[in-house]
Amino acid sequence: MRYRIGRRGVLAVYAVLIVVPLLVVFTGTFKTQSELFSSPFGLPSSFDPGNYHTVLTERNLGRAFLNSTLVIIFSVPITLFLASLAAYAIARIPGWKSWAIFTFLVLGLAVPAQANMIPQYVLFQNLGLLNSLTGLVIINIVVTLPVSVFILTGFMKTLPREIYDASSIDGAGPWNTYRRIALPLSMPSVAATAIFLFVIHWNDLLYPLLFIQEPSKKTLPVALLDFTGEFLTDYPMLFTGVVIASVPLVLAYLFMQRWFISGMTSGSVKG
Repeated sequence: MRYRIGRRGVLAVYAVLIVVPLLVVFTGTFKTQSELFSSPFGLPSSFDPGNYHTVLTERNLGRAFLNSTLVIIFSVPITLFLASLAAYAIARIPGWKSWAIFTFLVLGLAVPAQANMIPQYVLFQNLGLLNSLTGLVIINIVVTLPVSVFILTGFMKTLPREIYDASSIDGAGPWNTYRRIALPLSMPSVAATAIFLFVIHWNDLLYPLLFIQEPSKKTLPVALLDFTGEFLTDYPMLFTGVVIASVPLVLAYLFMQRWFISGMTSGSVKG
C-alpha cells in the first residue's frame, strides 16, 4: 500500500513538472509582455489570438513554417527509401560482403557531425547549394542516412530468410521482393524511423543556421531566434512560435503512432 501511494506521488510530481511549463507557455501566447511578467502562472485577461496573427503574418513565421514543411516532405521519404533499400540489400547479401557494406554505411555514426561541417560547407559553396532548401534537404539525407540504415537493417535481418526464398521460388525478383515482402513487413521499424527523422529535421537548428542566410529561406527553429535578443526577448511571441512549431510534431506523432500499431499487427499476420 505504501509502495502504491509513493509511486502515485512520484507520478503526480512528474506530471506537475511536465504540465505546468506547458500551461505557462500556452497561456503566455495570449498575454502581453508586461502581463506575462506580472502574472506568469495566471490565466490571461482575454484569449485574444492576436499574437498568433502577428507571428504568422507580420513576423513572417508562416514562411518559415512552409520552408520547414518542404524540407520535411522531401528529406524524410527520400531518406527512408534509400535506407530501406540499403537495409534490404544488407539483409539479403550473404557472407562478409553484407558486413563490409553495413560497416561502411554506419561508419558515419562514429564521426561527430561538427567535424564534417567545414568540408561540407566548402563543398556546398562550390556546388552552389548554400542558401538553398535543396541543399538543406541533401545535407539532411546525408547526415541521417547512417542511423536510418542502422535501425532498418536490424529489423530486416530478423525477418525469416524463408520468406525471401519463397518469394524467389514464386518468381519474384529482388525489386518485387523488396516492394511486396520486405517493406510491408518492416513497417513498424519504418514508422519508428520516420518519427525519429521528423523530430530531428523539424527541430534542427545547427545546419539551417549554417547553410541558410537568406531571411526568406529560414526554417522554423532559425526564425524563432528572431524573437530573442541580447537585452530583450519577446516571450509572448516566442511562446506563440513554439506552440505553432509544436503542433505538427504532436499531429505527426499521433498519426504515426496509429500507423506504427497497424504496421505491427499486419506484420504479425503476414509472418
